[in-house]
This record gives sequence, C-alpha cells and structure tokens, in this order.
Amino acid sequence: MDKKIGVKILGTGSYLPEKILTNSDLEKIVDTSDEWISARTGIRERRISKSNEPTSELAYKASIKALEVANISPKQLDLIIIATITPDMFFPSTACFLQRKLGIVSIPAFDLSAACSGFVYGISVSKAFIESGLYKTILLVGADELSKITDWKDKNTCVLFGDGAGAIVFSNSQKDDDILSVFLGADGLYSDLLFLPAGGSVYPATESTVSENLHTIKMQGREVFKAAVPKMALAAEKALELSGKSINDIKIFIPHQANIRIIEAVAKKIGISMDRVFVNIHKTGNISSATTITALDEAIKAGKVCKGDIVELITFGGGFTWGAAIIRI
Repeated sequence: MDKKIGVKILGTGSYLPEKILTNSDLEKIVDTSDEWISARTGIRERRISKSNEPTSELAYKASIKALEVANISPKQLDLIIIATITPDMFFPSTACFLQRKLGIVSIPAFDLSAACSGFVYGISVSKAFIESGLYKTILLVGADELSKITDWKDKNTCVLFGDGAGAIVFSNSQKDDDILSVFLGADGLYSDLLFLPAGGSVYPATESTVSENLHTIKMQGREVFKAAVPKMALAAEKALELSGKSINDIKIFIPHQANIRIIEAVAKKIGISMDRVFVNIHKTGNISSATTITALDEAIKAGKVCKGDIVELITFGGGFTWGAAIIRI
C-alpha cells in the first residue's frame, strides 16, 4: 500500500513596503488622533506601497525570500497561488504576473479571492493539491495593497489598512506532514457589511461610481466585530479538533491582525492568555490576506517559534469568510 503523501513547509518570506504612515501622519489627513486610533484598533503605523509598486511586486519580493529559505529555484515550482483582493488587474491573474517576474513558464498559476481569509483558504487548496499527487511543490502567497482601495476621507476605515505580502513554499513528503488541519467557513448573508461596491459586474466603472467613491472599502465596523469574534473562535476550536491537538500543544496563536480588540476577545473566548498570541498589528495595520503569513514569517525570524513547534493561524474576512489552520513549523 502506498504511503500517504504529506505536506512539508520548506520556507517562508515576507515583504513590507518602505513607506511608513503613522497615526500622526493621519492626523493631518482626517479628523482623528493617535490616541483615538491606538485605543480603538491597536494600530500605530502601517506600510504604504508606491504608486508604481503593484501587488505582484510585493508578492515577488516576498516570494524570492521564501524561495531562498526553501533553498529551491523558481523553476522547481509546480504551481503558484496568490490570495489577494487587490490584483494588479482583473485579468491576467496576479499569479501570472508573478510567474513572469520569477522567470518561469508553463506551470499553472491562479488567484484566490477570500478577502482576509485568503491565505488560510490557500493553505487548504495547497494541501489538497499536494495530497492528491497532482502537484509536488507549491508557492502560496498572500499579498494585498489595501491603501489603493481605501477612502482616505473616511476616518473610520482609513486608519485600519496597510500593504504587504508574505509567501510560503510547500512540497510533498512521505515523512512529514506539516499541515495538521484546516477548517474553513463562509456566510454570504453578511456580504453587505464589508465590501467594495464598484468595479465589478454589478457596478461597472463609470463617472458616477468614481465621483461617489464606490471603488473604496465600505464597512460597518461594529457589525463586523460582532461576527468576527465568534466565527474566529469557532474556526480555532474546529481546527484543533480536526488536528487532534489541544490548546496546550500550540506554541503560539496568530490571528488575523484587524483590530486589537477583536484579537483580545478571540483569545478570551478560546481560553488563552495574550502572551501566547502573536501580535504585530501596531506596525502593519490590516493587510488582508497577508496578515497571517507576514506575522508567521516575523515570528519565525524573531525566534518566537522554532522547528517542530505547532502554530495556529486564525482568520476572518469579507464575505464573510473565516478559517483556521494548524501547522508545524
């Protein structure tokens, strides 16, 4: 009988744009204050990409770092997946632009859209592809530039978002299985609470959609909070059940970095202290699909987790979508 194919993590990498936008900078743009932003969100600064620096460029810089850690060349990849809601264009996919920048041809490449849950959704897809035997080595990227779809006149949303990218390289293995479990969920009944109205087939770009500022993020923050906490806690608990692990087996928990109050509420709900939760929202803001992977890469580089440690990623995003993954570093 053939041995079960497992998934091995070869390496991670991340990239944040050079420009830093602080809360003090935002005080000059909208009616807000550093104290107000910090108290309500936990964010003190965020990274902002250049006008000529598209999502694929951030993805490329993160991917190169992940490939270096994995000690493989781009030509050894079988598949590229990018989780993003800020693609370079509607088509071709941002994954195809990344493929070109990496200098490889022929292998499949596609984008995945699940908002802030995109990276964990991508882990699930990668796991399925490798375990099926269809692909052996996969580059999964979470990359978003929310600054480019933010209404910089809306003080309730513009303080939240930033830009960044993170990447991970998976390979098949008959010895290791580093993706212990993944749990996913979604509920389209909440689709009107966090969304970007125009630019698609419902409201194609017109003079009026631009003048009415419909190409920027719209959010009912209080309602998002009320849904995010129980769904993230549910995902965390379900992923633990599927993995056969307990809370005590997890070295650190890495939740989606959207709001410190959400993070603290989720930690309380699942019964863990904040000293077991990795938080970097104060310096990145919400970077959508890139939050969990950039945080994971930072935790690895900082020595917060070591080889063999088990980590749980927990996400929630527009859709609503949610999910959690238990992985071994």
